[in-house]
Amino acid sequence: MKRSYRGIVTVLLLLVPIANSRKAVHVAIFLDDDGDDSELSTIAVASALRRTTFVQVSDFTLKPHIYWTNKDDVLKVGDTVCSLLENQSVAAMFGAGSPEINEIIQSTSTALHIPYFQTFWNTKLSSYNDEFPVFNLHPSPDVLSKALATLVRINAWKTYTVIYEDDDGLYMLQEALKQRSPTDPPVAFKKLGEPGKGRRSVLKEIKSTGVLDFILDCKVDHIFDILREAKEHKLLSEYHSYTLTNLDAHTLDWSTFRDLESNITTFRLVNTTRRMVTSTMAEWTSVLGYNDLIDVKDPVLNNELERLRHKTPPVTVNANKVRVKTMLLYDALNLFLTVLAEQDAKQELNLAPVSCDESTPSLHGRRIVEAVRQKDFKKGVLLDPLTGPISEFSKSGQRLNCQLEVMEFAPKSVTSSFRTVALWKSSSPDQVEFEVTSTSREEEEKEVIQGKNFRVVSRLGAPYLMQKANPNNEFRTGNDRYEGYAMDLMGMICKPESLNCSYTFYLVPDNNYGTYDPEKKQWNGLIRELMDLKADLAICDLTITYERKQEVDFTVPFMTLGISILYAKAVKEPPALLSFMLPLSLDVWLYTATAYLVVSMIIFLVARINPNDWENPHPCDPNPKELENIWNIKNCLWLTLGSIMAQGCDILPKGISTRMVTSMWWFFSLIMTACYTANMAAFLTMERMGPTIESAEDLAAQNKIQYGCVKGGSTAAFFRDTNFSTYHRMWVAMESAEPSVFMASNKDGVKKVTDSKRKYAFLMESSSIEYETEGNCDLMQVGNLLDSKGYGIAMPMNARYRKPLNRAVLRLQEMGELLRLKDKWWKELNRGGQCTRDKDAVEDTAAELGLDHVGGVFVVLAGGVCVALVIAICEFFWNVRKVAVVEHLSVKEAFYKELKFAMNIWARQKKVMSSPSSREISLN
Repeated sequence: MKRSYRGIVTVLLLLVPIANSRKAVHVAIFLDDDGDDSELSTIAVASALRRTTFVQVSDFTLKPHIYWTNKDDVLKVGDTVCSLLENQSVAAMFGAGSPEINEIIQSTSTALHIPYFQTFWNTKLSSYNDEFPVFNLHPSPDVLSKALATLVRINAWKTYTVIYEDDDGLYMLQEALKQRSPTDPPVAFKKLGEPGKGRRSVLKEIKSTGVLDFILDCKVDHIFDILREAKEHKLLSEYHSYTLTNLDAHTLDWSTFRDLESNITTFRLVNTTRRMVTSTMAEWTSVLGYNDLIDVKDPVLNNELERLRHKTPPVTVNANKVRVKTMLLYDALNLFLTVLAEQDAKQELNLAPVSCDESTPSLHGRRIVEAVRQKDFKKGVLLDPLTGPISEFSKSGQRLNCQLEVMEFAPKSVTSSFRTVALWKSSSPDQVEFEVTSTSREEEEKEVIQGKNFRVVSRLGAPYLMQKANPNNEFRTGNDRYEGYAMDLMGMICKPESLNCSYTFYLVPDNNYGTYDPEKKQWNGLIRELMDLKADLAICDLTITYERKQEVDFTVPFMTLGISILYAKAVKEPPALLSFMLPLSLDVWLYTATAYLVVSMIIFLVARINPNDWENPHPCDPNPKELENIWNIKNCLWLTLGSIMAQGCDILPKGISTRMVTSMWWFFSLIMTACYTANMAAFLTMERMGPTIESAEDLAAQNKIQYGCVKGGSTAAFFRDTNFSTYHRMWVAMESAEPSVFMASNKDGVKKVTDSKRKYAFLMESSSIEYETEGNCDLMQVGNLLDSKGYGIAMPMNARYRKPLNRAVLRLQEMGELLRLKDKWWKELNRGGQCTRDKDAVEDTAAELGLDHVGGVFVVLAGGVCVALVIAICEFFWNVRKVAVVEHLSVKEAFYKELKFAMNIWARQKKVMSSPSSREISLN
């Protein structure tokens, strides 16, 4: 290891020409003794020094003092620094990435005011003041924090986990956390333990949380180890996303991760395609070949140089493999050389040794520090930074301006490396400039889907997914077992002209849609399957809700609907035989019959009292001896009966009192007959009236009809979480109902509505109600929609195929395919339009009355006629008896005589039956 760093000393010393006429400027360069990028760092320093040799901007030459350090050599480094400063006129110091070594060098630099240029991540500079002579060319933690926050916001990460190794890495997340909403779920922080069991336990715990997005902050050499262990715990699927904070992540050899499906994003500080970078890399490659810079008089140095020049494999420079600290070291040297040349040209710098014991600040240090703070580095003669423009430092020495490339890992590319997708600038920290067009993105997303077999989870429920009829009990597997709207929808999406993919359906084990259990603190049903990454898609009558949207992604709705009320239609009971009596209650009929008898008796009594109703029985006799009253009981009953029947009578009263009673009875008869007629019409049309409930308000305002919904579904969540008083009151009523009004499925709810005889209403989605009412004419939808929602195709978070699926669904919607598909399963395959045709037929005959409605009238007529015939027969036999007595005939003879006459329909006259007295007179 040290032999490699001795090469650094050899090259730098040999690259500095012997120029006695130019004064020497000493610089101290500290490199970490970890072997990382050591040869490239040596070449970078040599290239920078060579530029000072050949560009004659000032009369000086650099004398480098290079040290390789170890974090355990803090005291040794401190002694070395003080010894160097006391013996040499050191103008500046560079390097050390080890925190322990940096502390001792930084404290010495501060005390003696020697400019110190750092090239590593340092979170401890923000607490220092303006006099601090340290300049850190690495992007400051604040700047990187803003870049990370912007990336998190653009990716729309709500829930993510931060995996980190060192506590200093958490400083980068401060801006990302500031931009989070108070309602967003908390961010989890997991500190990785030592490789092995400690790290595995952390990753296992992360797996149990179900989080898909991660920010990984670790050393660059540990990235692959962590990702491999993450893959073992199934944390490296296509749904997982990682953002790597290490700026050197792109320099690794990612070819071993060619089959990686996760989204890996990182930042890059150096734009390797820039002309300055490519030319510099070419210069680095050839720097060992400049023989004019080599002093071969020292055999040891010459041998070391020859080793580097003839190393197998030869030292090569690839800009994509150079670490950030090497690039920053090159820029730091150029920065210092530029300022040094300009300041020396203005006024000769007084470089002199300083003592650590006396702590006397150097005179040249203040001039260099002030020049660095005030300089516009974009116009420097020697400075052309590889890491982008350097135009501003904070008061504590942190670099404030930089440009970062947002890079994504492209596993399917030829080189399996990263590609630049966006550019972030510190001048506009809240946005990024995308370099990948939306068209390219769409093509990439389409390629991801083509040939993919989607695992689709669903649940049985007509007409979305149903078991196929299998009369022959054939053995079926896969998609051949099911049919329905969801199957056809997925088939349309996966057509070659659309997404060109395949799919396999399976049923969710617990048959639930997906609800959150606050006691178990976990989801169930379809949502759980997606969160556990067991399924790629979930398709059924799955409602898009806010809670579900926090855990999974949805496509645009393929069906729009709302909550409504399913209720049973009024059952048409067959009319009673005496239904004509129903317009009046039994009490009214009894009171009317009583009034009929009472009024008849009153007319009888009043007629006997009133002298005007006693008439001459013989109109030809002006002086009759007797008067006759025609208002016997029979005639009184006939008069009142004819009046109430609206038929009148052939005899009428003549007295004022009897006429007054009769008039009142006529008035009563008029009112009663009109009321009966009107009420009869209303009664006959009553069964065509609407339901007893017409809205949710009607349900909430009564307690005779129970109502409920599917337990744990989106409908229940709507009533549970609503702020509308009526719906909240309905939720309270549903929760307190005994027995429970919640159903396990829509099928159970429909069955209860059908069996309850209009004592139960079911709250469900309008699309399901429409399906049920199309196939069952005894059901109907009551009221308008209570809300507006949609069914969508659910998928895990970060699914790369969400946008292609959205486009496919929108395309089907615009082409009218979704409407035709709904008509197929709602109407064509569900006795489509049967209920509508039945309804039209009923409406066409709604004004007609059937025999059932007036059958009782016919029965009364037949009964009355039968009674009349019985009375007629009785009267006939009574007359036969009288004839037999009067005419001294036998009953049989009299019967045949009278029957013969009655059967002679042509006889219009009948002889008067002679009495015995008249017969005796005639005989005498």
